[in-house]
Amino acid sequence: RENLIEFANQARVSRELVRLKDDVETEHTIEDFALRDPDPATVIEFLKAMEFRTLTQRVESRFVADGLIDAAETQAALAAGAPSEDQYELVKDAKALNAWIDGARDAGVVAFDTETTSLNAMRAELVGVSLSYAPGRACYIPLGHVEPTGEELDLLGDPVDGGSKGNGKAKGAIKQLDIATALKPIKALIEDPSVLKVAHNAKYDLLVLARAVEKHLPKEKPLAPAALDDTMLLSYVLDAGRNKHGLDELTFRHLERENIKYEEVVGKGKSQISFAEVALDNALDYAAEDADVTGRLHTRLKPRLLGERMATVYETIERPLVPVIVDMEQAGIKADAETLMDLSMDFARRMANLEKKAHNVAGEEFNLGSPKQLGEILFDKLGIEGGKRGKTGAYTTSADVLEDLAAQGHELPQIILDWRHVQKLKSTYADALVEQIHPETGRVHTSYGMAIAQTGRLSSNDPNLQNIPVRTEEGRKIRAAFVAGKGNKLVSLDYSQIELRVVAHVAGEEALIAAFRDGQDIHSMTASQVFDIP
Repeated sequence: RENLIEFANQARVSRELVRLKDDVETEHTIEDFALRDPDPATVIEFLKAMEFRTLTQRVESRFVADGLIDAAETQAALAAGAPSEDQYELVKDAKALNAWIDGARDAGVVAFDTETTSLNAMRAELVGVSLSYAPGRACYIPLGHVEPTGEELDLLGDPVDGGSKGNGKAKGAIKQLDIATALKPIKALIEDPSVLKVAHNAKYDLLVLARAVEKHLPKEKPLAPAALDDTMLLSYVLDAGRNKHGLDELTFRHLERENIKYEEVVGKGKSQISFAEVALDNALDYAAEDADVTGRLHTRLKPRLLGERMATVYETIERPLVPVIVDMEQAGIKADAETLMDLSMDFARRMANLEKKAHNVAGEEFNLGSPKQLGEILFDKLGIEGGKRGKTGAYTTSADVLEDLAAQGHELPQIILDWRHVQKLKSTYADALVEQIHPETGRVHTSYGMAIAQTGRLSSNDPNLQNIPVRTEEGRKIRAAFVAGKGNKLVSLDYSQIELRVVAHVAGEEALIAAFRDGQDIHSMTASQVFDIP
């Protein structure tokens, strides 16, 4: 009451400020502001420009359902000039293969892709190769398709007839080229310096082909690729921080078309089959399309290098690195399985001791790997304060929560942290690395990602060898399991103060440059100058 009396004028002003003014002169009528359907072309163009891939598909589907755009026209636009079925050829004999090889040499450029049984290039078997030397013209050369035994089911669960088309396993006699016969001209094409070869993630395809040559053409010299471009690396150099660089993403972004998805060909989950079991007609559509769109992407991306001043980076760093990385991955690194298994047993004993210790502190047995049980022990039974429940109603027992509790002097949280640390070392490194040792080479072959880190560095995965701890005793033991072959040594090299060295060079800072040249400790030198200490 007192506020209303004291501030009555302000209340009246506020009321006028929020009151809708209904006597304003306007050139429009209320009908002019009625909600109307948007212009489909304008909306879709905007969504594509903003790169809203999923939203674009959803909106287009809605426009089609509402009758605002024609379904056939939409499909044609998405296809962006997709080739008709008769423009993709299934190559089953040497004459047809030689015709495609000759066509590639005449064109001077050819996109290629491999189909395999695994994403791990060192364990994958070559199933087929696709080629494309002109937009809409591509072929698939099946080399390792197999004939399943027994009654096979297609992806819908129905029996597959010998001559059936559609998703499903290959049935009946499979006519395909002998792999050794086909590899000879394909190898010659890959090594021909007069023909530019284009691949997407060429590192993978070259490693698969190199292993296939080694296996099926043992008397031939190792694969020595020449004149190579990689559309994944082109995209990485040009648009490193803007988007992902997978073939499907780039095809939609630059060609405005949807590729056939891998799952559409092999299925998902329990019904998934190997690509080697895919019917040849289905394999043709999928594999030939990959080579086709790779060639199309190359014509879009390569010309941008000069205009965006990235040609030097691509030509002198990224492209020449591909065969080097292929050799590195194929060579791998020797790992001592016995050392790793001994470490695994040691970690298991330590986990058992920590588990017993945790049970004694808690006063009862519980599963240390169960966040729910751990939360109840910590906050209900032991009555430790600070427990917070998550959406499921269970207490949160994340690492940061346990670290805070351990810092407060609580014993059990520190035991759990130690247990989790040892458990991760055992499962992620000691056990996993043994499984990663290749049965044929006795070595670990990591995959180096060339187009992942935005900083330009390589990333290691399957297995990740970059995250093995180095500052802990356990981490050093794991690293000690990597050994040199007889007559060799392992050497670890790293730049010292690389960021400061770059800054010193770019800035032309003579004092820093001189310090680096003289081998001085930069931090000591800086401190002496700041505090005027000789």
